Amino acid sequence: MEKRDFNRIKVVLAEKKMQNKKLAEKLNVAPTTVSNWATNKSQPSIETLFEIADYLQVDVRILLVPNLEKNEI
Repeated sequence: MEKRDFNRIKVVLAEKKMQNKKLAEKLNVAPTTVSNWATNKSQPSIETLFEIADYLQVDVRILLVPNLEKNEI
């Protein structure tokens, strides 16, 4: 089975020039947890995804990989 990316956490962290470690501290989770999310090895819960979006000051939808191409919408 092909590995699929579901979130853009790593990309948005880089765009915002923020570190995984700071996000982990804010969410009170281990840095490895954030690393796993950022590399799509695991996914945060919906509630946590909203907390991440709040911390990064972005719309939560920015953190997700679209499931449809623009021409399919």
